[in-house]
Amino acid sequence: MKRLVLASGSPRRQEILRQLGVEFQVMQSHADETFPKGCLPGQAAVLMALQKARDVIARIDFPAVVIGADTIVVLDREIMGKPADARQAAEMIRKLSGKEHAVITGIAAADNTNGAELTDYQTTIVRMKSISPDRIRKYVATGEPYDKAGAYAIQGKASVFIDSINGCYFNVVGLPVTKLDSMLRSMGIDLFE
Repeated sequence: MKRLVLASGSPRRQEILRQLGVEFQVMQSHADETFPKGCLPGQAAVLMALQKARDVIARIDFPAVVIGADTIVVLDREIMGKPADARQAAEMIRKLSGKEHAVITGIAAADNTNGAELTDYQTTIVRMKSISPDRIRKYVATGEPYDKAGAYAIQGKASVFIDSINGCYFNVVGLPVTKLDSMLRSMGIDLFE
């Protein structure tokens, strides 16, 4: 019996899988998270997700399907990953304030029993309302922006900044479940079993 392994330490991704009632284990990836130059945003997210899945699959010795995921925020062709510090977090939120941006999550599933690898990505369009510099400063001071693509968590305090989303909400949180379900089903894993 193949086990499902999530190649991510993200509590948000883990919570999504728990909400689905899926049995899985977590094994954090140590893959380099530097975005390759010259890649289109969707390609970059998929490549990062695949690197994470491959990193974990190389370290396990039991039958498994490993899920890798990587979320990025794109504004005017600029890819925003996770902020390095408070200054960068505030700058990201300032840029997103009052604008529409894309949230792209790349996902990869790798099966170590037969070498199969599937990849895909999902895009969701998010519009943020205009946010005052004082509120940006207060939000960054909460510590929530760290370890989040684009320096915000739609499911957290930043939810008050969101005017609208067009597409999959779970994609913005970090794991597009409809895409994941399709990928896993084609690999012989049904999330309802």
